[in-house]
Amino acid sequence: MAAEVISLGCRMNLSESETMRAMLAAEDDLVVINSCAVTAEAVRQTRQAIRRARRARPDARLLVTGCAAEVERSAIAAMPEVDGLIANTAKLDPRAWNVPAMRAPGTATHTRAFVTVQNGCDHACTFCVIPQGRGASRSLPIAAVIEEIARHLSAGAKEVVLSGVDLTSWGADLPGAPRLGQLVAAILSACPDLRRLRLSSVDGIEIDPLLFELIASESRIMPHLHLSLQHGDDLILKRMKRRHLRRDAVDLVSALKARRPGIAIGADLIAGFPTEDEAAHAANLSIVAELAIVHGHVFPYSRRPGTPADRMPQNDPAVIKARAAELRAAVAAQRATWLAAQLGQPLDVLAERDGTGHAPNFARVALPPLTTAGTIVTHIPTTVAEGLLA
Repeated sequence: MAAEVISLGCRMNLSESETMRAMLAAEDDLVVINSCAVTAEAVRQTRQAIRRARRARPDARLLVTGCAAEVERSAIAAMPEVDGLIANTAKLDPRAWNVPAMRAPGTATHTRAFVTVQNGCDHACTFCVIPQGRGASRSLPIAAVIEEIARHLSAGAKEVVLSGVDLTSWGADLPGAPRLGQLVAAILSACPDLRRLRLSSVDGIEIDPLLFELIASESRIMPHLHLSLQHGDDLILKRMKRRHLRRDAVDLVSALKARRPGIAIGADLIAGFPTEDEAAHAANLSIVAELAIVHGHVFPYSRRPGTPADRMPQNDPAVIKARAAELRAAVAAQRATWLAAQLGQPLDVLAERDGTGHAPNFARVALPPLTTAGTIVTHIPTTVAEGLLA
């Protein structure tokens, strides 16, 4: 039986798992868990996935890589189901798997191709263990990025998503310290057949002037921006050791919407961070409406041993859970209003294999039966059901 790669966590892992599947295609009886450690719950899910994979493939060799394999190395290695660990920084290196270099990397297997242009992080947010799991920031040079995108386009991908752990820090370690806007401009120039370019989560305070201009004016960049926002209260942002304040996010979104009114805003938000009181929680809730966040990823704060936030006064778990539910409800209300406004509007939807697709603003759309995957079709939605336009 061929190698199986099970991916947990972020888009970065999804992208890296695709490369590993191609790299390990000829390996028999191998299961790889590409793990996540962003929260305690993510580690629990990693352990659960390991046990489930072992039950399903009792005779396979089971290897674990990803952030949990770094941050929780001893505990994961001690699990009886695990045969070995692969360092997170080495998981895309064929030598780490003892396979020929010619097998890696492969081509796109989805209509949307995730291209990892940056890895690691040089920042020190007080709640985060990702730098421990992925190391220092590292950037893929422009020529290598364009070469990989060209492979995906030749394999049929219609949309490319640039991804990274700290995407907007791309280039800081390269000669001349280019900014992300320079990379995006180079991609658009070198790849005229690329119809849709999307950015994964970005740190708004790091958006350089050229990148802002391209997001605001370039039609091939999708009108969808997902911010690594984390909170709406200034004191909490300082205690998180973020590099922006609430006003920075508000000003950025306001300036973008003035230039590109249809842009959809997404954001990561943490509920119940240590020392968060009712007033701070109210500020967190209110920024959902102020930015009109319609793609929200809400995370209840999760203690991570060894982080500065773990030593701060903690909120009661029941309070954290309740505040997360309120944040999700606020995002759901914004999203419902936004989706209703899409009805009757023609949307250019990239069809996926599951019968749905994404509009440029990242609204998910249910498409008519027999719509060919990988095509971009114009669809006019008439209803909203369970968060899907149809």
